[in-house]
Amino acid sequence: MVELQNVSVTYSSGVDALNNVSLKINDGDFAFVVGQSGAGKSTMIKLLLKEIDATSGVVTVNGYNLGKLKKRKIPEFRRTLGFVFQDFRLIPSMTVYENIAFVLRVIDAPLKYIRKRVPYVISLVGLHSKTNSYPDELSGGEKQRVAIARALVNDPQLIIADEPTGNIDPELSYEIVELLKGINDQGTTILMVTHEHDLVRHFGGRIINITGGEIVFDEVISGVDEVLPEEELAQAMAEASAVTNTGNIILPDQQIITPDGAYAAPANDRNGGAE
Repeated sequence: MVELQNVSVTYSSGVDALNNVSLKINDGDFAFVVGQSGAGKSTMIKLLLKEIDATSGVVTVNGYNLGKLKKRKIPEFRRTLGFVFQDFRLIPSMTVYENIAFVLRVIDAPLKYIRKRVPYVISLVGLHSKTNSYPDELSGGEKQRVAIARALVNDPQLIIADEPTGNIDPELSYEIVELLKGINDQGTTILMVTHEHDLVRHFGGRIINITGGEIVFDEVISGVDEVLPEEELAQAMAEASAVTNTGNIILPDQQIITPDGAYAAPANDRNGGAE
């Protein structure tokens, strides 16, 4: 489980990256996190990985209170996570098998377990025929599959995928999300950061929109034909169906669009589905 309770992050430069954010992601959930560059998505990821600490508030991940986590316990905590990088970060001198096995070797997993677990996750991501291939022999989509297998091999409770489709061909993006959805179906919690709204619209599910360091939208959409906040914004502004004297546009469901384009839930439910 991931829970942020009234979390704020202010960097030493004075930049307020997150402002009083509250969010709960239950075990087994699949959630997309969307938002423009600089909105606070990267800061949230760093918090969840214990790369930075919150200025205020409580961050809990997989049962660990990260604000109280001792330094010597950080490796233990991180073994409950899997992380998928946008740029793959495979070791060029290692084969597919070796890249994935490396994760288990550094935690001194038994050799018998490694020999059983690694081929299993390679097959799970559909790369059995590439077991002995090196990264430079793989396509972008195949490299990302290796990265997902590497994140999965330690059987983590939570996988965080940071723009996992950002460096692959658009037509392969759907395959990668399908793969993550399949992993989620087996019980692993998935938090996927993306800017590709077509993917979000197609797959649907829980959408968390961060703008200006705040969660402005947290709802479940049905997928495929569902209209995303950005698209609803364009429609509403084009139609200008209702404009207040402050210049705000009020959508039919009472969600508010301010003149600068911000998308927000009603004042009495500003955090959407976040708890």
